Amino acid sequence: MNVVVIGLGSMGKRRIRLIKKYNNQYQIFGIDSSEERRRASEKEYGIMTFANVDELLLNNSLDCAFICTSPLSHSEIISRCLEIGLHVFTELNLVTDGYDENTMLAKENNRILFLSSTFLYRQEVKRIKQLVQESECLLNYTYHIGQYLPDWHPWENYKDYFVGAKRSNGCREIFAIELPWLTDVFGTISKVHVMKNKISSLDIDYNDNYMVMIEHIDGHKGMLAVDVVSRKAVRNFELFGEELFLLWDGSAEGIKVYDFDRKEEKKIQLYETVDQLEQYSKFVVENAYFDEIASFFAVIEKGEEPLYSFSKDKAILNLIDEIEA
Repeated sequence: MNVVVIGLGSMGKRRIRLIKKYNNQYQIFGIDSSEERRRASEKEYGIMTFANVDELLLNNSLDCAFICTSPLSHSEIISRCLEIGLHVFTELNLVTDGYDENTMLAKENNRILFLSSTFLYRQEVKRIKQLVQESECLLNYTYHIGQYLPDWHPWENYKDYFVGAKRSNGCREIFAIELPWLTDVFGTISKVHVMKNKISSLDIDYNDNYMVMIEHIDGHKGMLAVDVVSRKAVRNFELFGEELFLLWDGSAEGIKVYDFDRKEEKKIQLYETVDQLEQYSKFVVENAYFDEIASFFAVIEKGEEPLYSFSKDKAILNLIDEIEA
């Protein structure tokens, strides 16, 4: 399998590391317009890198592409990769640019178009879904996800990458990460009520915090707080109903269920080994990134059904548009 990773920033490097872990026999190439990033990836991962796809294709063949550039650039790159016959794995797009056209192009060329939704692969989310399905009562949840925008990438200014732009802003990315798993666990969202504004001194032209009341089609309800102003990085989830009380702090080992009989919280162990990198917060679990890479190759090689799709994401992005409006 010949794989090209397009975009050699932090996410591109993560994908290279995990593709090598999945199968170190795969031939991996890298593409980035930055010579500094290309040289760093060559040194760290021992791969060949190029400035563009055409340069790479002069002497090499490809089977699939991982698109790890900034979200607003994805549509055009996806089209190019599909046109030259590659299966495509893409990170979050945040906008629906080219969705219909690229979905049709993938179908016409018999290529896989795979969209990342990492939290669907988290063991904590899978266990929450199992417990919700086993519970025979309606449930409510409160969920706060926040982190101060300058802390997202401490090595660069937030105005210099996509979270600083209004169309691909930081709050929008949080919604795009969280809403897919919330709808998968609790059902389609039928109604939202939104309060939002800007309360920080950040140099951004979008709302930096949201309070969203959510009603799911099956009757479950949620209160979702999303922001880029919290000076402490938080991911606090509380689920409650007559038959279930659950807490999750967003970490791999931070899920607890309340034992009604013993009147105590019981910690749930879900991982034999947790793969985490020192430079990221406890919320970033590499296992899930690895599992969705494995899923992508299983879709290509075995015809397995992916957990997420462009059509599902289109509905989520339309919902985010409604929340932002």
